[in-house]
Amino acid sequence: MTSEDEIVLAGRPLIPGDAAGNLLVSDEPLSFWGGYDSSTGEVIDRRHPLSGKNAAGRILAIPGTRGSSTTTAVLLEAIRAGTAPAALVTVGTDSFLALTAIVADELYGKAPPLVALSRENFDRLVDGRAARVTSDGTVVME
Repeated sequence: MTSEDEIVLAGRPLIPGDAAGNLLVSDEPLSFWGGYDSSTGEVIDRRHPLSGKNAAGRILAIPGTRGSSTTTAVLLEAIRAGTAPAALVTVGTDSFLALTAIVADELYGKAPPLVALSRENFDRLVDGRAARVTSDGTVVME
């Protein structure tokens, strides 16, 4: 059931799952290594547009990651600590985020859903808006 105000965006589930939270959206890629505090969920890269914002429990929408494979280690620690985003939304496939979710599922039995949107659908995301991600890759802004 959808209301008149809902916007439904079709995506591709890279890591299927259901999650809900407010969107935290940036058009800039994020390096988790030195850019994300795994103990708090805060974006700590002071040059990033999301600097000072907390992604824990939110749906983090970034076009992809920037930097090294250490992104995986930082995000894995955030998942273990309970300070990771509830879900991740990207433009296309981000191998570091996909690897993180796969390993988190193996190590901890939990992984945030990861959805790939087209650039057109990604550009429709609204920062701060309540949303949910479904296991079929749909992103619904409420």
